[in-house]
Amino acid sequence: MTKASGNKTIADLLYSSNLNKEAIVVPGFNTMSYGDLLHQVQSLKDDLVCLGITKADRIAVVLPNSIEFVVTFLAVSALATVAPLNPLYKSGELEFYIKDINAKTLITTKQSGGELDQLDIDGLTKVMVSMDGHGRVVLEGPSRIQESSISDANETIQGDVALILHTSGTTSKPKRVPLSHTNLISSINHIIDTYSLSDRDVSLCVMPLFHVHGLVASTLSTLISGGTLILPGRFNIATFWRTVREYNVTWFSAVPTIHQALIGRMWQKKESFRPNALRFIRSCSASLANQTMIDMEQLLEVPVLEAYGMTEAAHQMTSNPLPPDRRMIGSVGKATGLSVGIMDDRGTFIATGSPGEIVIKGPNVIAGYEGNSEANVTSFSSGWFRTGDQGILDEDGYLTITGRIKEFINRSGEKISPKEIDEILLQYPGVKEAVAFGLPNDVHGEVPAAAVVAHDGIRESDLIQHCRNHMAIFKCPRKIYIISNTILF
Repeated sequence: MTKASGNKTIADLLYSSNLNKEAIVVPGFNTMSYGDLLHQVQSLKDDLVCLGITKADRIAVVLPNSIEFVVTFLAVSALATVAPLNPLYKSGELEFYIKDINAKTLITTKQSGGELDQLDIDGLTKVMVSMDGHGRVVLEGPSRIQESSISDANETIQGDVALILHTSGTTSKPKRVPLSHTNLISSINHIIDTYSLSDRDVSLCVMPLFHVHGLVASTLSTLISGGTLILPGRFNIATFWRTVREYNVTWFSAVPTIHQALIGRMWQKKESFRPNALRFIRSCSASLANQTMIDMEQLLEVPVLEAYGMTEAAHQMTSNPLPPDRRMIGSVGKATGLSVGIMDDRGTFIATGSPGEIVIKGPNVIAGYEGNSEANVTSFSSGWFRTGDQGILDEDGYLTITGRIKEFINRSGEKISPKEIDEILLQYPGVKEAVAFGLPNDVHGEVPAAAVVAHDGIRESDLIQHCRNHMAIFKCPRKIYIISNTILF
């Protein structure tokens, strides 16, 4: 196993002890060895240098889960800053995020089309990435050969920003989260140590790679520890367990929504799903129902480990441990490689067993949001990051999340700003006021909903369609309550 350490970038730490070992497998399509992965990352990095990309650049990436995504992420982050974006975003959302990070280059695929084709941003260069007939990841786009030498790419160091993501919060404008190589490598180390990952492991990635859950937990921790990553294009409940058995998957990580769907299918099919190689299941990004955990453990006879992560901490902060250590139902476990505390609203630490705001500090935690001094003032106390979640620490260090302080809607791990929905609804003619909020949901935990004050004649279906025209579908309200404008006057 290669342990992430030293003044290195993520790409420098890719497993290299056995270059013939399978690194990535796309079921039914491609397989890539570690030797090929290392070679292709370097080759793509060289191509990017020839395009004039330097470490001062931000590169937007809109790609599905694929080998192309993994190679592109590793190559770009070793040279510049990569900003992966959700392919489900509408053109207006894509334009906002691309402009917000000041990206001059967009890497995508020919198949993307749709919303990307509607983008018209001055100075933005689109570059296509694809897999050629020899299984090589190649770029297609403008040729801008520069005098910069290939060796310039190696100037990137651990403290540089490798990845920039956006997170929702108490304002409609998403906050920029700059994650350095130091942040990411620290989180990768924590995950490897927590679950004793090694080159004997096989991870099945079912989470999107444009989020830290799928990228850091399932993918990078596997490729740094030397395991094999099984990377289907998307989650498919009909083929999930067949894939687990066929590829001898030893672990997978997902949001509770997926775990609940898997439980439902197990009961429906009424057959044994116990895969011999599976050694644990991880759950993160939203609260796992106690009964879901109990049912999975009984059906699969492996430990289900609930963890706690967030973008600002490069993902993992706490986790329930592997046996023989105790895992606590309803708890997100103990701190993994960083410090966790409980504070009151004045920034004073609270005694063990009392509720307050969960705060964190460690090498995987960002030093601050980018270009948002107001958020930094409210989000940090004496160097501790205030998570916005309420919780309790017990005397053994186990953390239980009891509520939420910061305002957002958590739909299957997707954090949605209510004010972003408000602003879209207020753009509709005749809507005078709008307030979005989360509704409890058995499948997703929460789903967006809203109430509006509007002129007579405005229909709920029209407002929902308006939202779908301007926002990714997962952000759109499932239910909109309309209060007639005439009632108020």
